[in-house]
Amino acid sequence: MHFISQELEDYIEQYSQKEPALLAALNKETYQKILLPRMLSGHFQGRVLSMLSKLIRPLHILEIGTFTGYSALCLCEGMQENGTLHTIDIKEELVDFQRKHFDKSSWGIQIHQYLGEAVAIIPTIDLKFDLVFIDADKENYLNYFELILPKMNKGGIILSDNVLWSGKVLETLNPKDISTKILLEYNTLLANDSRVETVLLPIRDGLTVSRVL
Repeated sequence: MHFISQELEDYIEQYSQKEPALLAALNKETYQKILLPRMLSGHFQGRVLSMLSKLIRPLHILEIGTFTGYSALCLCEGMQENGTLHTIDIKEELVDFQRKHFDKSSWGIQIHQYLGEAVAIIPTIDLKFDLVFIDADKENYLNYFELILPKMNKGGIILSDNVLWSGKVLETLNPKDISTKILLEYNTLLANDSRVETVLLPIRDGLTVSRVL
């Protein structure tokens, strides 16, 4: 679902920072070789992630949902020189694809990949995070939030993707649609939880920025 016209989206990309060559190549190869390539963050959202990371200057970053690695590389652009990015995904067939592109970047050795269920892996990572990007199965967004919060530094930022869910958040809820049900609960939680302050941005499919208090 497009919340603004394709023409306006094209204009926005034209007048935003250009897509780096490494990411343009990753974007192209994802569309050539990987199923559901639209899951990739893409040029505009990628530049938003990069800008936010550069403003935050995180030491440690957590990403839940790697896909082909595009968003991870965008987040690395603002990472401190001795920082690390920890990215979790359940798709074993994508691990080598991700690593190939990670190693083409200047952050290869700083990017740590985890394969498996994020709800099991997050508690095993003994770090405090300055920046977290949630872009995985929507049914677990509430669980991810509660697992992440104790691992956040004060003032840290949690980014949550797809929170508008193609506009389904405004439609009459189908009781069988668990993803939309959880996202509605998640958006309500972020808007009212005294542990964070939140703004929801209408970028692509909705991106929430939550600052830990």
